[in-house]
Amino acid sequence: MNRPVIKLIWDETADRTLPLPSYETPGAAGADLRANLAPEDRATGLVLDPMGRAVVPTGLRVEIPPGYEMQIRPRSGLALNHGISLPNTPGTIDSDYRGPLGVLLINLGAEPYTIRHGDRIAQAVIAPVVQAGFRLARDLSGTVRGAGGFGSTGKR
Repeated sequence: MNRPVIKLIWDETADRTLPLPSYETPGAAGADLRANLAPEDRATGLVLDPMGRAVVPTGLRVEIPPGYEMQIRPRSGLALNHGISLPNTPGTIDSDYRGPLGVLLINLGAEPYTIRHGDRIAQAVIAPVVQAGFRLARDLSGTVRGAGGFGSTGKR
């Protein structure tokens, strides 16, 4: 299978001893991303209060091939056990972005949660991108659903 290659470089203050993104099983769709905290936060971690949000650094910058995106998704165990998620899930990293790769986390749980240096905090899924064309039209074709909006195709 011909698969895309994501180029990575470390940020200047990154801890280069942490593992690079990796797939934990052969069938995994997402590669785990780790918290690579600033040197002054490594010993204590980063506390995320209930309903608090923070961009957690990974210590990486990426080069994604044209025609692909990197989707940043929550880890199900963190979401289930602690209420840690992403407020903009999935987050999108475009192929032309070269800045620091940070993960925007939110604590939806009832207790403060400490993100430790090296913790697996999210997963990255690489997906193909299709850019559509857009044009104005005089009308739209009819369908059975029509203009039915939220909840119109199922139980309300």
